[in-house]
Amino acid sequence: MSRAYLGEFEELVLLIIASLGNEGYAVSVKDALSDQANRKVNISAIHSALYRLEKKGFLNSRMGGATSTRGGKNKRIFQVTAAGFSALQASKDLRSSIWKTIPQLSFAVIN
Repeated sequence: MSRAYLGEFEELVLLIIASLGNEGYAVSVKDALSDQANRKVNISAIHSALYRLEKKGFLNSRMGGATSTRGGKNKRIFQVTAAGFSALQASKDLRSSIWKTIPQLSFAVIN
């Protein structure tokens, strides 16, 4: 399989899902993006990203239980796969290595 790359929005969604543990579903991702990244995103864009990440093998999903607050509808819960965590680490490593090449920042410690 060829390497699947993460776009910036996909990376944010994947990070948010990882941080949410067993509560990673579209609405919780939307709320976290708003709170943590100050990003207002349409729910359909989040659904598209979640399914794209699942197709790439970076996420798995399962159906959660129905709740009365959702009108009895189930929600799809997403979790990051080992491949997803590897992709996040590779993205972080790439960004760090590029940051370290910036001459004006050569004196700074970059993690």
